[in-house]
Amino acid sequence: MDQAEDLARLEAGCTSFLRGHGPVRAADLLAQIPQDTAVDSYGDGGVVAELESEMAGLLGKPAAVFLPSGTMAQQSVLRVHADRRQSRTVVFHPMCHLHTREEQGYQRLHGLTGRPAGDPDRLITIADLQRIAEPLAVLLLELPQRDLGGQQPDLADLAAQVAWARDRGAAVHLDGARLWESAAGYGRTPAEIAGLFDTVYVSFYKGIGALPGCCVAAEQDVIALVREWRKRMGGTLYGLWPNAASALACLRKRLRLMPGYLTHARAIAEALHGVPGVRVLPDPPQVPMLHLLLDTTQDDFAKAARMLAESRRVWTWPKAMTTGDPSVQRVELSVGDATCALSAAEVAETVAVLAGRPG
Repeated sequence: MDQAEDLARLEAGCTSFLRGHGPVRAADLLAQIPQDTAVDSYGDGGVVAELESEMAGLLGKPAAVFLPSGTMAQQSVLRVHADRRQSRTVVFHPMCHLHTREEQGYQRLHGLTGRPAGDPDRLITIADLQRIAEPLAVLLLELPQRDLGGQQPDLADLAAQVAWARDRGAAVHLDGARLWESAAGYGRTPAEIAGLFDTVYVSFYKGIGALPGCCVAAEQDVIALVREWRKRMGGTLYGLWPNAASALACLRKRLRLMPGYLTHARAIAEALHGVPGVRVLPDPPQVPMLHLLLDTTQDDFAKAARMLAESRRVWTWPKAMTTGDPSVQRVELSVGDATCALSAAEVAETVAVLAGRPG
């Protein structure tokens, strides 16, 4: 049995799950799709059109378009902004997903130039932006900043950064893969946050647990151009309806639950305050996700996680993320239905075991 099969076996035997909405099972995902779903044809009509209309309204934009992946969506919309402004420069945080996880696709496919601003371990500030003299096409901001444990600037800082870009004739694009969580953290509607930006991308498989897929929302003319890029990049599949139907179902089920997820995330952080060797980042959580820094090694973490799965039937993480210190590991806790099925005290006790400090 290889490692992947072994981990799948362990997870299948668990009855409690620490992260998100629990295990991703094909039967559960397919059950989200109503049997009377109206199918589309190459992205036109049916439930795809219904989703696009609902997303435009939810995000307060004139139009929206469904795409199969965030990589395609964001590269397409950045290309549109760059072509319109005859500039190739995109300013973003050093940990921007396009820059760190997409094999430089924005550069190699679209000829765009990335300009990181600020430091990897903190949010962009207006001072970081004010140091940039070159003309730019787009300022890309991620809300919340996933690699910083879900941190986001206060609304006044966010508005100042948007104004800085607009004063230079640049577009402002929101990487809102976790906009649902961000809006809960700000205590605002998704439309209020999206309204600060020219274009916004949202994901459906992350916070709300749908099948893969996403939307870009913007003015009608921008969306028309993004549709053309979707076709050029192979995203106009014969049928997009299963993923669109899943997105609609999960939005209607879980979007209203985001404030509750945030409340539970903060309760978990509070419960962890008394656990030695565990630090919460940020503390308190700003959205329904947080990072935990554990004073343990990779091997000890993996052994503790396996013990929890085998003896307590609790699934946590198959492994931790490394840090610059071999004796400190990092994990990301996205709070969802499965997390909320456990009390804050139960989550804290489980994390204590992972840190080698069982009660």
